[in-house]
Formats: sequence, C-alpha cells, structure tokens
Amino acid sequence: MQIVLTGSSGRVGRAIYQALAAKHQVIGIDRSPFSTTKIVADFVDTELLVRAMRGADAVIHTAALHAPHVGIVPDIEFHRINVEGTLLVLEAARTAGLHRLVFTSTTALFGQTIDGGVAGWVTDETIPKPRSIYHQTKLAAESLLQEAADESLAIRVIRMSRSFPDQADVMAMHRLSRGVDIRDVADAHVAALTNDGPFYQSYIISGKTPFLPEDCSLLAINLKEVIRKRAPELLIAFQKRGWELPSSIDRVYDSSSARLGLGWTPQYGFEEVLSQLDRRSLEVLPVHIRHNHLEE
Repeated sequence: MQIVLTGSSGRVGRAIYQALAAKHQVIGIDRSPFSTTKIVADFVDTELLVRAMRGADAVIHTAALHAPHVGIVPDIEFHRINVEGTLLVLEAARTAGLHRLVFTSTTALFGQTIDGGVAGWVTDETIPKPRSIYHQTKLAAESLLQEAADESLAIRVIRMSRSFPDQADVMAMHRLSRGVDIRDVADAHVAALTNDGPFYQSYIISGKTPFLPEDCSLLAINLKEVIRKRAPELLIAFQKRGWELPSSIDRVYDSSSARLGLGWTPQYGFEEVLSQLDRRSLEVLPVHIRHNHLEE
C-alpha cells in the first residue's frame, strides 16, 4: 500500500512509520524534519495534501496539537490544526479517491466521566466529556469524521491511552488500567487500515487489563487487595524493587472492542515496562520519588 502519514516526525507518527515502512510505501508529512518525514511542511494546506495523496491508498492522520500545548498555544490555533486541519485531510482524501482514513484521537476525552468513590469502567460506549481545548477540538474532529464516513471512504478513529515516557512505577500501573505501549498503538493503526465492518468505527486502544467491572468499587479504596487477586506478579515486582503501590486508581480503559473489531491484541504489558527500565530504554524513566496516587 501507499500510505500518507501526517505528523510523521512526532512520537506516534514515528512508531506508525516503523510498523509500516518494511512492507508499504509511507509518505510522511510534518513541519519538523525527521528521517520518517518526506514532506516538511504544515499539513494544513489543501494543495499539498491533494498532491501527497495522489495515487495513495489510505491516510493516517496523527498531526495535532496536544495537551502540553494547552495554555501555551492560542485556542484558535487548536481549532486551525485539530479541526480545520482534519477537515482538509478529509476533503483531500475524497479528492484523491482514497478509501480509508485512520484518525488518531485520545482517551483523555473521558477524563470528566469519572465519579468520585468508584473507579470508572470506560468502554467505547462511554460518552466523552471534554475538559480542555485539546479535548474539545479532538472530539469536534471525531464528529465531523463520523458524519463524513460512507461507502466511498471508511474512517477509523483510534483513541489511544497514555503512552508517553513516565516513571517506571507509574507506567507499570497504568499499563494495567489506562496506559499502552507506543508499539501497540502503532499496530492498532496498521490494523485499522484494512479491517472490515461499518463505515465509521472508533476504538479505545489501551493495554490489556486483568481487572473486571466488578472490581471498580474496590479499585477506588483498596487497590492492593485487587492487585493481589488479579495481578500478583506486579505486586511481587513492586515489593522486590521497593516501590509503593498507589492506594487507588480512578479508571480502567477497556479495549476489548478493538481486539474484536480490529483483530488487534496489545503485546506489551507491565513486564515490558520493567524490562525497558532495566535495559535503560529512553521509553521509561527511573523511579526517584514515591507516589501515593496516579496523576492524570
């Protein structure tokens, strides 16, 4: 396949490029130069997009402003990049005759859906409640894509959970509840290029959780007891390393629909986080402070 990839110099874009490049031709677009990027330019350019998509089979749209830009970049720029830019990608895909568009979104859309006292069990049916301009513009982009999907252009939305580097103890816990390896994120995008089914599909992409919905009450007040029952290997690993478990977690992302709809399975659990730490991977940070809770 020939695939156009926006945001190809970013962390997610680079991971997707690596997952695709051995078997497919990837045309990367990004305003920051990198070895995964062929066209160095702002993607919000109709002529550039149509030219890049000519002869392509699909587009993966990862380019966006993210949470770290909130309060630094004006809201109008969030709209220009995240909403207007997505619309231009959509229109260019139609003009070029592409049949598949894969859009990178975020589980951060669900941050306001959590009620105190009980951990939230978040599925693809959970209604998002956006907080920041980042969340609002990503949800707006999703909405216009949902309206546009039809028999000529199938659209897949990948709502990825936390995958950026963090301290190893935090990452290991998140990998059981609301985190995912960047390579698993890339594999989900690849799977979304060819799966069958409805014209529009949206999936939570998160690590495989050992927890069950009936654990939610206890997860919020006695996490250690649930870990002892559902994931004793993690408890042993924390004890060996002298790390403290947080007292609670506030949510679990359930990606079982993606495993069914995409034929995708997350490969890298908390054990990989520990292995990456031991081999000094830049994907995992050393533990230098103790945590009593996990922050968003």
